Amino acid sequence: MTIAAWNPLDWSLTTGVIPYLVLVAGCAALLGLAVSRGRGWWTRRFPCAVVTAAALTVLLKYVVDDWWQPLPDGLPRPTLVWTGVGILGVCLALFRMPPLRWRGRAVAALAAALVVLMSSSQINREFDQYPTLRVLLAPWIGKTDALTTGRVRTVQVPPGKVLSEVWHAPAGLPAKGTVSTAPVPGTKSGFKGRDAYVYLPPAYQADPRPLLPVLVLMAGQPGSPGDWVNSGQLPEQMDAFAAAHQGLAPIVVVVDQIGSQWANTLCMNSRIAQSQTYLAEDVPDWIHAHLQTATGRTATSIGGLSLGGTCALQLAVNAPQVYGSFLDISGQQEPTLGSHDKTVEEAFGGDEAAFDAVDPLHVMARQRFPDTDAAFVVGEGDGEYGPQQKVVYQAAVAAGMRAHFQTVPGGHDWNTFRAGLGDNLTWLARTTGLIR
Repeated sequence: MTIAAWNPLDWSLTTGVIPYLVLVAGCAALLGLAVSRGRGWWTRRFPCAVVTAAALTVLLKYVVDDWWQPLPDGLPRPTLVWTGVGILGVCLALFRMPPLRWRGRAVAALAAALVVLMSSSQINREFDQYPTLRVLLAPWIGKTDALTTGRVRTVQVPPGKVLSEVWHAPAGLPAKGTVSTAPVPGTKSGFKGRDAYVYLPPAYQADPRPLLPVLVLMAGQPGSPGDWVNSGQLPEQMDAFAAAHQGLAPIVVVVDQIGSQWANTLCMNSRIAQSQTYLAEDVPDWIHAHLQTATGRTATSIGGLSLGGTCALQLAVNAPQVYGSFLDISGQQEPTLGSHDKTVEEAFGGDEAAFDAVDPLHVMARQRFPDTDAAFVVGEGDGEYGPQQKVVYQAAVAAGMRAHFQTVPGGHDWNTFRAGLGDNLTWLARTTGLIR
């Protein structure tokens, strides 16, 4: 048995015994809260609790989807249902408490907490955002140092060769890469993003140092750069690839393209933000100023999940001189704030021509990209983004891209996102000149 199997931090929260125990405990607690022999429970307090929970759930949907609108596609139905179940548990407990003594109230509060835990667990199982307790607690128990930079001699690759053909790992090379954080200022764009995460493979720590290709990676919305490091298991995936290639792997810079958890810049230069300039100029400039990397568009790729996947496509067609390849995982058919009309109005003041000038489908319809490599990935069960990905893939092929389309087990969740990256690391390494 592995050490991880003995560590509670590494027990699965989405598969196996734990989520089912939580589900059973939550259902039992909900049943216990719903059933009572108390006078007036079935005629007054129980109906009031149910109606209140239903009203609060409907209100929540209205506030999130119609007023606040932080999510372009609205709250997923399973998420709304399980949130409603959690609200129901709290309402039942509150309506039961008045006639109870303090011990009964404590039991009711504990039962409500179990129902909320069950609801949270089921939502987590839907997205697999936190596969283990270690990932859930990563912001508090994990420690990521600030990036330190330095320059050493570099390995030169003769024309016609790839890096793996001339690289020989030195003795004592570390088995794992490093993950650091660093601010990437919007020098030209004025955009203020949260700190980026930088993965440097084991080979980057060698002297002389190989000039490795770079993958600029983005999370979705809501989201943050840390999502790829924790929920996406980026260091583990990259270290595994490096272990099979003498310490070689792409450098990965996970940047923030939206500015905050719930923001949506559309990754465009618009009234909202100068996000395209940030990703096409500020980010590459910072990378080359602070890291020793391979240069040129063929050695630079961009990728992301959901909104980040849409952004990767946008940058690949609007800044092809910077990014020679891209990885679009579960992306959208077009950049959106929830509807086409709202997007055009808020970003461009209703100017359709301004939107069309940078919208990927319109760009690919009028321009060819024979020197761009593309990978499109979507979950087999993703009924929302799957059809959109197929439309975009077909447009990419029609525009002359060297593109491939892949489905993986899962929906619009981290099972798909992790596989989307892991399954395409070899393709990425070949495309960027790391391996043959």
